Amino acid sequence: MMSRRNILLGLGAVTASIAGLRGMFTGSPAHAARAYEVTRTDAEWKKTLNADQFNVLRKAGTETPYTSPLNKEKRTGVYTCAGCALPLFSSATKYESNTGWPSFWQAMDKAVAEESDTTLFMKRIEALCSRCGGHLGHVFDDGPKPTGLRYCMNGVAMNFKAT
Repeated sequence: MMSRRNILLGLGAVTASIAGLRGMFTGSPAHAARAYEVTRTDAEWKKTLNADQFNVLRKAGTETPYTSPLNKEKRTGVYTCAGCALPLFSSATKYESNTGWPSFWQAMDKAVAEESDTTLFMKRIEALCSRCGGHLGHVFDDGPKPTGLRYCMNGVAMNFKAT
């Protein structure tokens, strides 16, 4: 026979498990509470971004690997946020990671904000545009020297400006 205490403890465990699983698939809304210089409603973002950009920048989606033209971009220039045009990465820090997404070993000063991301049963660092909060990709610690970092970015979240 189950006591009232055991039933309540069991219900609490089930509720916590469901909440934890939901967070693994839907992402952490932690960065949604942060104040950004550029803010818009979803309707306003949809007017300025195409469907793929909106999915990645505003809904933390991921583009299909090896589909971004920025993978093959070799010119000197700057990669900017597709949402607000903030300069994010210099072409001098881009490298071929063979992951299918544009990769950089360093972001420009104060351009990228980082948040903990525990979606998909993993613990990762999410890279966000520091001006508009747009999801750019993730940061990993398996990159080249001098930083050892790999900013693995969604090409659709950025534009390239040759210099």
